[in-house]
Amino acid sequence: MADVEMKDAKSKGDAKDEVATPPLSPVSEIKSNVTLIERAVSTLEPRFTIRVLRSLTALRKRLDDKALCDAVSEVYPQDSPVRASLLSWLPAAPAQDESMEVDSSPSPKPPSETVPETEIYFRLLILHHFLTSPSTYSDAIDLANETVQKIQSLNRRSLDPIAARVWFALERAYELGGELSDARPLFLAAQRTASLRHDDETQASLINRLLRSYLHYSLYDQADKLISKTNFPSSAPNSQYARYHYYLGRIKTVQLDYTAAHTNLQQAIRRAPAPKLAPGFYQAVHKLFVVVELLMGDIPERSLFRHPVLEKALRGYFDIVKAVRTGSLSQFQSTLSTHASGFEADRTYTLVARLRQNVIKTGIRRLSLSYSRISLRDICVKLHLDSEEDAEYIVGKAIRDGVIEGRIVHEKGWMECGGQKTGYGPEVSEMFSRRIGYCLELHNQSVKAMRYPLNAHRKDIVDAEGAREREKELAKGIQEGEIDEEDALGGDF
Repeated sequence: MADVEMKDAKSKGDAKDEVATPPLSPVSEIKSNVTLIERAVSTLEPRFTIRVLRSLTALRKRLDDKALCDAVSEVYPQDSPVRASLLSWLPAAPAQDESMEVDSSPSPKPPSETVPETEIYFRLLILHHFLTSPSTYSDAIDLANETVQKIQSLNRRSLDPIAARVWFALERAYELGGELSDARPLFLAAQRTASLRHDDETQASLINRLLRSYLHYSLYDQADKLISKTNFPSSAPNSQYARYHYYLGRIKTVQLDYTAAHTNLQQAIRRAPAPKLAPGFYQAVHKLFVVVELLMGDIPERSLFRHPVLEKALRGYFDIVKAVRTGSLSQFQSTLSTHASGFEADRTYTLVARLRQNVIKTGIRRLSLSYSRISLRDICVKLHLDSEEDAEYIVGKAIRDGVIEGRIVHEKGWMECGGQKTGYGPEVSEMFSRRIGYCLELHNQSVKAMRYPLNAHRKDIVDAEGAREREKELAKGIQEGEIDEEDALGGDF
């Protein structure tokens, strides 16, 4: 009976522990983040600020006017000018709610002075809150410009991680307000300043802001010149690297450099956040990645289209893959017209339209494997081409490009197909070279991303110096006759 009672007591205790851990309210989470920011400033450890910014995505979805007003009122004292400045951007709270909040809060009096990083963090939260409603887009632009001016006037290195997020919010405010081109001079001037100050995090964010601005207006030449004239910081976080590789892959795709685009998109997928944390970015990268693989002549794996985050978003691209795989030009044209609006929204319509030649090449390859001799008229009918002349030109180009082996007999109007290609050759070696290079690059980046303890090598140096000193003393004792060679080697042996 005692054992049963103990088990019941334990189960009740576990149930109490489970009930006693509710999620933090937005105000409590903001206050704990403020504590971490002050700790980061006092200890000169930016990892605490990075931890705060990592929770920004989940926190901004739970913000409202009341939570922001309560957090500002609890962090700053009544007579603080910073408090008045922050509350001026928010609607005034009712007097009863404020008095009730003061009466029910048993916490000690807030400090009279806080670090400037706390004010910028509150401005960032208010800015993200403004971006949730179209009616406050103009207020978001004004607040973003004022926050950027304050950051530039403070010029504190501890503000760099938060400043990078502020620049992202400013770009988002201008984009939602339809004035993204007006923000480009601000980004260019700030990027020059950040490069001179070696502010890697802000520099990485601003390069991505400029690339997004150029690609939004289809200015691919200017985006390519920006990439050639700047060096992306190697110490940038993975989120910035993922965006940079995605933009770079998009530029290379438009420039017909599909191999480089495929490599950059692979890096973007590998560095991207978890699919459930950033589903939009994950879907956008994979949409372009599927099109690039098709343009390279490869067929994406079917498991990619079964991913829970990608299954619905890639439905139109899956139909395109099926049309390219079967080589059916009619199916490709019907699929392209059906999903044209989705492709235009994804800005991939022109890239998908390039796949028409790939569909024709796939159909010709299938016909060359199925028939040893086939007339141009039959090719025209099976591939749904306009005329026999078009079929002759397309088949001739496929033979010249090495897609198929065969020859055209013009007198009799047919194509004679040769034997199949072997599975070995320069293409296979190039594929293996790309895979080996990717694995080596992955290993190098993994080694660079590892964290090593400071001055860990000095212990080995001290041990080596101690052994060297003992050898010198031993040699000196042997020379002076104080120690025999047998004793030095273990005389009893």
